[in-house]
Amino acid sequence: MSQLLSVRDLRVHFPTGRGGTIHAVDGVSFDIPRGQTLGIVGESGSGKTTTALAVMRLAPITSGKIDLDGIPISRIEGQELRRARPRFQMVFQDPFSSLNPRDRVGRIIRQPMDLLGLLQPPQRDARVEELLAQVGLRPELKSLYPHQFSGGQRQRIGLARALATKPDLIVFDEPVSALDVAVQAQVLNLIRRLQRETGLTYLFISHDLGVVRHVCDEIAVMYLGRIVEKASAARIFASPRHPYTQALIAAAPSLAPEHRRRGGGARLQGDPPSPVNLPPGCPFASRCPIAVNDCRSRVPTLRELAPGQAVACHLA
Repeated sequence: MSQLLSVRDLRVHFPTGRGGTIHAVDGVSFDIPRGQTLGIVGESGSGKTTTALAVMRLAPITSGKIDLDGIPISRIEGQELRRARPRFQMVFQDPFSSLNPRDRVGRIIRQPMDLLGLLQPPQRDARVEELLAQVGLRPELKSLYPHQFSGGQRQRIGLARALATKPDLIVFDEPVSALDVAVQAQVLNLIRRLQRETGLTYLFISHDLGVVRHVCDEIAVMYLGRIVEKASAARIFASPRHPYTQALIAAAPSLAPEHRRRGGGARLQGDPPSPVNLPPGCPFASRCPIAVNDCRSRVPTLRELAPGQAVACHLA
């Protein structure tokens, strides 16, 4: 199975006003095969959204490589990046703020085609109507404004806008976190159906393990800018190996009790260390219930414990 997206040793560091450095993303690597979905999960501040923004070239890349089907996304600029833009698009977290309230829905969906010069102008309006129908909205709604739609409908509009350029990759940043549970299920079913019908590849960012369990083929768990466990979704939930993954599963309210029990009753204590002053050794050691002295002095590497399952833990 060919890899559509390949990320190698990605780092995104931000300088602080006091001469320090925030290590938002600190050496992340992953691949997404064509037509598959990789979910990145973790607490707020883990670096998952910054990773997504870096893949989209919306956050500055300190170092590392991002390759999209042979295009070196991390190294191209200007017109070359503009020509590549149609191939990767993003659906943002908040459907209330990601749509321009002054534009009608038809213009919002058409805008990527206008900006990137896709299709002939007369064909773009027909494409807008086709996209609205594709995401489950009536084509005549294109003349309305965003405030005339519900949250779930607005997120469908955001998805239609992302589909307008016929991309290979769509990056989802917490796409259902602002929606109620019933609407979440509808939007997630739509996202999965579109993938089955079109062969799209997804990078799916979420803090909700119940969501990623249903939409992702593979899951990467991030903590303080690093991937600490990566495996298929089935293996992550059947046999989590990193203490942080176990704690996330045990605490996930959207998971069934039998899944939460596989977390082993682990509970997170305290707050993550500062991303400016990273501690020596494992960054999770101060919160880990099984940490030993070696954990506090030596950084664990991401190593394969079983076929397709890699864990960054000395004791896993």
